[in-house]
Amino acid sequence: MSAVPPVEDEGVKLGMLLEAAHSQQALIGSGIEQLQALVHGLDEIVRAQIRRTLVEELGGVCDQAQRAVTVLRTVEGAARLRCLRLTVLMTLLSAAGSAGVACWWLPSHAQMMLLRTQRDAMRAEIAALGASGGKIDLRRCGSDQRWCVRVERQGPVYGPDSDFLVVKGY
Repeated sequence: MSAVPPVEDEGVKLGMLLEAAHSQQALIGSGIEQLQALVHGLDEIVRAQIRRTLVEELGGVCDQAQRAVTVLRTVEGAARLRCLRLTVLMTLLSAAGSAGVACWWLPSHAQMMLLRTQRDAMRAEIAALGASGGKIDLRRCGSDQRWCVRVERQGPVYGPDSDFLVVKGY
């Protein structure tokens, strides 16, 4: 009798060990499933936290970008105003400079009236000179540079010796 029990004892021990290994394997499998569920849940939590953090940070970036746009528009308005002021100032300075040069170079109203009076007097003198022989074409002619005048060749001849001719244009 003593020989049979040890075999059974070893078989029972082996069966118990297999059953223990099987139960341990089942526990490990359920633990792995639980870990996978936890990892999946943790993954969702991490993703949600990342999304939330990203949304908060991007919201901050958007706010900063909006403030930067507002500041840039303010700077643009100030630059345009400054450019307009400088343009007006340069135009006024150019006009003042031109007016100053014109006042310095151009004659005054009284001087203009005097010059017009002188011009009218000279025109009257020119007209009188023209009527009294000022249109005569008088030149120096020949190698000895003697005075000569342009005459009407078809005009009448005057004088006792017929040595006077009509001057051209009279």
